[in-house]
Amino acid sequence: MAGIYDFAVKDIHGKTVKLDVYKGKVLLIVNTASKCGFTPQYKGLEALHKKLHGKGLEILGFPCNQFGAQEPGTEDEIASFCEVNYGVTFPLFAKVDVNGDDAAPLYRFLKKAKPGLMGSEAIKWNFTKFLVDRNGNVVDRYAPNAEPASLASDIQKLL
Repeated sequence: MAGIYDFAVKDIHGKTVKLDVYKGKVLLIVNTASKCGFTPQYKGLEALHKKLHGKGLEILGFPCNQFGAQEPGTEDEIASFCEVNYGVTFPLFAKVDVNGDDAAPLYRFLKKAKPGLMGSEAIKWNFTKFLVDRNGNVVDRYAPNAEPASLASDIQKLL
């Protein structure tokens, strides 16, 4: 099975990013949306990023329009929304599908590595979070309603 560092993804500006650039970092990978009840979590994610980035945390945001069509914009619109409304400075990537036949390979890997409740691999909603240790192991999966601040102690244990 491939490891997380074997994947390449497109960033929000269309540039290919190989995830091996994040080797040795703790990753929090989140599927995001701009028009969701959980959208204010961008503020908490950015706060975590500011607090822990210097210690080795990288937050990777993957916009997704699969849940209630809550991410309808273009990549440029998404980037602008996140910067203007939440001051997001952590990396954002191109819109992806996280479920179904067209699910991004990275998300297929994450879901298989850390299934949700009762073994279900499907992502239930926006702002599902995956925590990856410095060695590329997916160590936890958090529900959409898990506030970013509540993950801080789990993240700090891995830093």
